[in-house]
Amino acid sequence: MEITILTALQDNYIYLAADHTGNTLAVDPAESRPVLDCLKRKNLTLSLILTTHSHADHTGGIETLKRKTGCRVFGPHIDSIIDSGPKPEPHKIDSPLGLFQVLLTPGHTNDSVCYYLPASTSSAGVVFTGDTLFVNGCGRLFSGDAQSLWQSLRTLAALPDETLVYCGHEYAEENYRFALTIEPDNTAIRTRLHETQQALRKGLPTVPSTIGREKQFNPFLRADTTPIRRVLSMPDAPAWEVFAELRKRKDRM
Repeated sequence: MEITILTALQDNYIYLAADHTGNTLAVDPAESRPVLDCLKRKNLTLSLILTTHSHADHTGGIETLKRKTGCRVFGPHIDSIIDSGPKPEPHKIDSPLGLFQVLLTPGHTNDSVCYYLPASTSSAGVVFTGDTLFVNGCGRLFSGDAQSLWQSLRTLAALPDETLVYCGHEYAEENYRFALTIEPDNTAIRTRLHETQQALRKGLPTVPSTIGREKQFNPFLRADTTPIRRVLSMPDAPAWEVFAELRKRKDRM
C-alpha cells in the first residue's frame, strides 16, 4: 500500500491510497484538481472515495471526481453524489486495500465517521480520522457535543498503538502550543513542538502520527489522567467534563 498526502485549500489534507496495481481510493477530497493531477502523474485509477463528514472542505471535489472517473463514493451523508453510507451497527466497506471498518465517531459533527484498516503482514494499520482526531488535537464541536466526541476519541484510542493516524488538517503546531498552555513544564511536549516546527519549515507534513503517540501527548486523549485533572482543578469530574473544559479553552485560544 502506498499513501500519497496531498494538500488543498488552506490546510486540508487529501489522501490517495493505492494498491500494487494502481487501484486507488481517495479520502476527503476537498478539491478535485490535486487528485486528478496525482492520478495522471502516477498512472493511478480512482475507484473509491471515502468521506469522513459532510463539511464542504472535505467533499468539495467529489462531484467532479465522480463524473470524471466513475468511482464509487461512500460517506456518512446521503445526497446525489453519495452512493452509500454507514449503518447504525458496525459496518465495513470493501476497498482496493482491503476491508475497512467504518467507525461511528460523532462529536465534531453528528455524522462524523473514521475509517480503520487493520494491520496486515505487509503493512501497519491505518485510520483516517477526518476532523475527529488531529495530531495532538481534536475537532471543534459543530453539530455534535462534548460527551459524544470524548466517547469517539476513546474509540480511536482503543485501536492498536502502532496504527498510523491520517487526519484532515495540518493543525499540529497550534495544537502543541495549546498543550503547553495546559502543561507548560512538559518537556516532552515542548520537544514535539520543536520537531513539528522543524518539519513544517522544511515543507514536510506532520502526518502520519500514531495512536500510541497521540495517547502519550494529546491532552484531549488524556482528559481522564491525573496530571490533566490536576491542572484544571477537576479531580473528581467525569472525564468527558474534563475534556469539555479542554475543548472550551482551545476554542478561546
